[in-house]
Amino acid sequence: MSNPALQTLTLAEDLSITRMGYGAMQLTGPGVFGPPRDRTEAIAVLRTAVELGITHIDTSDFYGPTVVNELIREALHPYPADLHIVTKVGVRRSSTGNWITSLDPADLKAQVHENLRHLGLETLDVVNLRTASFGGGGSSVAEPFAALADLREQGLIRHLGLSGITGAQLTQAQAIAPVVTVQNQYNLVDRADDDLVDRCAQEGIAYAAFFPLGGGFHPLRSRTVRDVARRLDASEHQVALAWLLRRSPSMVLIPGTSSVAHLRENVAAAGLRLPDEAIAELDAIGQ
Repeated sequence: MSNPALQTLTLAEDLSITRMGYGAMQLTGPGVFGPPRDRTEAIAVLRTAVELGITHIDTSDFYGPTVVNELIREALHPYPADLHIVTKVGVRRSSTGNWITSLDPADLKAQVHENLRHLGLETLDVVNLRTASFGGGGSSVAEPFAALADLREQGLIRHLGLSGITGAQLTQAQAIAPVVTVQNQYNLVDRADDDLVDRCAQEGIAYAAFFPLGGGFHPLRSRTVRDVARRLDASEHQVALAWLLRRSPSMVLIPGTSSVAHLRENVAAAGLRLPDEAIAELDAIGQ
C-alpha cells in the first residue's frame, strides 16, 4: 500500500526505498537472541510495516540467529515487488549469544548463502558488511568487501553497503565497488558522524541511522525534545525521528520495535512537520 507520507530515496536504477524503514532486530528474545516472546505479534508487526507502505526492512541472519529472517519469510514471502530487504554479514553468534566478528571471505560467502536460504531469495537486494569495530575503528575493509563484490558479480547480491565504518573505510570500499548505503549510529544526541552524514548526501549514498532513538547504549532523553513534542502534540520519539529525516536528504531510518502500536507511531513521524523554531531548538542539543 502506497503511503504519501513516506518519502522515497532512489539509490540505483533498480533500488528505491522508503526513507522511513523498519529495523527487525527487536523481533527476537532478550539480547537479540532466541525466539520472540510473542510470535504472533512479531508476524503482525512485519505485515503491518508493509501495509503501512514501508518498502525497506533491515535484518540479518545473526539476529536470533536466523530467527528474524525466518519470521520475515513466514510473514511476507512471496515478497511484494517493491519491498527491499537489506541484510548484514560479518558477525556470527555463539551458543550463548555472544557476538563474534567473522570477516573471512569464505565465511562471508557462507553467510550470504544462509541469508538467501532463510529469507527464501535467489538474490539479496543489499548486503552491508558489518565491520569488526562497533564504532568503525580503522582496520582495512578491503579483503572482506572485495569478497562481497565478487558475490555481486556472480549475481547473488545486487548492491553493497557498509555498517559501523569510518569515512576512510568508505573511501577504501568505493575503490572496489559502488556503495549504496552506510549504516552507522546517529541520532539527536549522538552526532559524531556529522561529516559522514553530509558526505553521504553529497555522494548520493543512503545514510541509515541505527539506534535513531538512542538504543540501549545512549538513551535519548532531553527536556528540549519533551517541550517540542508537547507543543506539537506528538511523542518524543516522533520528534526525534522527524528531526533525523530533516537532517539530511539521504537519511533513512530503521527504528525497531516488536509492537504494532509503536510501529504505527514511528511511521506517523514521517508526516510530522517541524517548525523552523523547533528545528533550531533541536539542532542546539548537539552543539
